[in-house]
Amino acid sequence: MPSISIIIPCYNAEPFLHETVNSIFKQTFSDYEIILIDDGSKDKTAGVIKSFENKVKAEFQSNKGASFTRNRGTALAKGEFIQYLDADDLLRPEALQTRVDALYSNNADVAYSDWQKLEEQSDGSYVLGDIISRRIEDVHLDTEIALFTNFWCPPAALMYRRSIVDKIGTWNESLPIIQDARFLLDAALIGGNFVYVPGIGADYRVHQKNSLSRKSNINFVIDCFHNALQIEEVWKNHGGISKERSLALQKVYAQIARFFFEHDSLKFEQVMNRIYKLNPSYIPDNPKVLNILSRRLGYKNAEAVALMYRKLKKLFKKSLFKKK
Repeated sequence: MPSISIIIPCYNAEPFLHETVNSIFKQTFSDYEIILIDDGSKDKTAGVIKSFENKVKAEFQSNKGASFTRNRGTALAKGEFIQYLDADDLLRPEALQTRVDALYSNNADVAYSDWQKLEEQSDGSYVLGDIISRRIEDVHLDTEIALFTNFWCPPAALMYRRSIVDKIGTWNESLPIIQDARFLLDAALIGGNFVYVPGIGADYRVHQKNSLSRKSNINFVIDCFHNALQIEEVWKNHGGISKERSLALQKVYAQIARFFFEHDSLKFEQVMNRIYKLNPSYIPDNPKVLNILSRRLGYKNAEAVALMYRKLKKLFKKSLFKKK
């Protein structure tokens, strides 16, 4: 039985899948299985998968989404550890070895490493970009709050012990865009232990187009709103809404509200109602100018001024660009 099951959902992954799988073949750790599931691709992904022959386990299905596909891969997996990997991301050669070692030596449930961006250029090539190196506790000492607010890393930078995956149950199919962030948070919500693995363990492709979270900003923000509603309910039923949890919820709801102020007035009101239930005298702390304006004009009026400023700034930039 393999130690690690590497689960890769594949949707229109033809341009990247060979490189992704080859990054697994180059691992210093060899006790693994690779599970590739074609999620109804419209390109030649199926042919790429078949080219690996018996080096991988493969399934082919109609398009059901990333969460369903990862759940199916998990059901097929035999390993003690689970490495989820997107079909366009890469593992560094020692990623599997260092994560397994860290999970064993620390009796941990989730290992996470540093990672580096692979930035798409105008000619379609990719070059190494920023290195993301930080620990969960750098964001907040409470792991749940850190993962709910500002800490994120791609599946390629994470490894889960199978036992914690089984406790989580399934990937959240109600959140089609931010499901990877929620799965990581779910590990914290059920008391998982996390261990940091220093060093770059993965390369994460940043596409100029077609990123799931960038296809529609409004769908991404709606996902964030639904996630916040779910987490607020979870926290209410497990320990209650402490001051720190309330501040975290207010922070996330406020980011969502700022977006909806410009794009959907009804949803803006819905989000503000959630904020005011948590804090009837809510005033945003940041940006500083918005804080000052809110104290003088009221929050809604301050947002209106801020929105007008952003629009004028965009127009000014466009006019400068045309002159050049």
